[in-house]
Amino acid sequence: MDYASTRNSNEKVSAAKAIATGIAPDGGLYTPVVIPKISNEDIVRYCKMNYQQRAAEILHLYLDDFTSDELQGFTKAAYSSDRFDDPAVAPVKKLSTGEYLLELWHGPTSAFKDMALQILPHLMTASLKKINEQREVCILVATSGDTGKAALEGFADVKGTKIIVFYPNGGVSEIQKLQMTTQKGNNVGVCAIEGNFDDAQTAVKSIFTNEDIRKQANNKNLFFSSANSINWGRLAPQIVYYISAYCDLVNQDEIKIGDQINVCVPTGNFGNILAAYFAKEMGLPINRLICASNKNRVLTDFFESNVYDAKRDFYSTSSPSMDILISSNLERLLYYASEHNTVLVAELMQSLREKGEYRLKDEISKLISNLVSAGSCDDQQTKDTIASVYQENAYLCDTHTAVGIKVYRDYKAQTGDMTKTVIASTASPFKFCKSVLEALNVKTSGDGLELIQKLSDITNTKAPVPLSSLAGLPERFSKSVAKDKIKDAVFELLNL
Repeated sequence: MDYASTRNSNEKVSAAKAIATGIAPDGGLYTPVVIPKISNEDIVRYCKMNYQQRAAEILHLYLDDFTSDELQGFTKAAYSSDRFDDPAVAPVKKLSTGEYLLELWHGPTSAFKDMALQILPHLMTASLKKINEQREVCILVATSGDTGKAALEGFADVKGTKIIVFYPNGGVSEIQKLQMTTQKGNNVGVCAIEGNFDDAQTAVKSIFTNEDIRKQANNKNLFFSSANSINWGRLAPQIVYYISAYCDLVNQDEIKIGDQINVCVPTGNFGNILAAYFAKEMGLPINRLICASNKNRVLTDFFESNVYDAKRDFYSTSSPSMDILISSNLERLLYYASEHNTVLVAELMQSLREKGEYRLKDEISKLISNLVSAGSCDDQQTKDTIASVYQENAYLCDTHTAVGIKVYRDYKAQTGDMTKTVIASTASPFKFCKSVLEALNVKTSGDGLELIQKLSDITNTKAPVPLSSLAGLPERFSKSVAKDKIKDAVFELLNL
């Protein structure tokens, strides 16, 4: 299968090349030229499989330069019982009539990024061999909270790799910060930046496309790649869990094969909901994609106005993993909505880079509006939702999941659409103890680790072991740099 740059139709590569390099030389995102299809008969077959088997089958549709045996080995290793604390890996839990939570946080870092970042190191190292790459790869990651730890956990001490993660100082929860700064591994580096996620993401992208920097790294037998969802190897595994969720609903007798569902996703960088778009385009019976934003409602405003405007105030919220103004993966949706018009996509991205905004043409905006609905939820509404869901549904959710629940319920009230809906639950509530406790009207004091125990005691809910075991771990990384010094920090951490 060919993968093309979203900004240059002549830039086509194999899946292995797309995964190994992470981003196209022109700054575009590699994406499959043709989206493979699945039938109802395929879904019936998937229903009889466990998660690991489903993942191997579905990924093979996209990664056809990998063998079935390779992918089966990767999925068994990535989604094993010693890494995920639920045998279903990504279980579907019924919240109330017509509402289902897809729990994506049962992995080693208690967030949905594990679903892709536990398998990406396997895909990355295999891809390097397939393209005969002899240099060492340095994975550069900009994180708004969860990707950083999940990437560090996945790549720690993986032979032939280094990984450096940048996170916004003061822009992640205390638990998220501790997860990163205490990370073990001889090939890892972590650095805070005095800025927000968009600053980190922009700087990292610029390193990928800077020829002088690439030459300097090459002289040290090194090249850069990404573990953010701009890398196709990060995005493809996320498609799996939406198809798997549908199968689980069938197996639970909640729906029948062919019944349509909605999918609601709390999102900032647009990768998680884009994976649901791919599942829909493959043939999964998805009626509506519902995009849920927090107070940084740049995506909601885009879907309502057809203007992407990043020239706005940035808010630090109780759902920090969504505190993003430049949603990189939206570029891939534009590529398909414009029927692979790479010239147009390149122009839109140039406008965003130079002017901070772009406007869609009517024909493209109509196509997108037929796919996606959107809504937003501020911090007070997030707190209210956490409290009401706990009181009324006996379910403890985190701040990001609460945004998804609130936006879905608003959508249902506004449209009257009673289609059964899967809501992506993206993180354990114990990653955001302070906010969750405040939502439950519990006074908070002490550090993040003390609050884990407090939340556990008050709700009689067991905290995930990866979070409760943070106590006593030494912090290894305390460096912080100005946002315009990220390149220097990379070189310093790599001793270049």
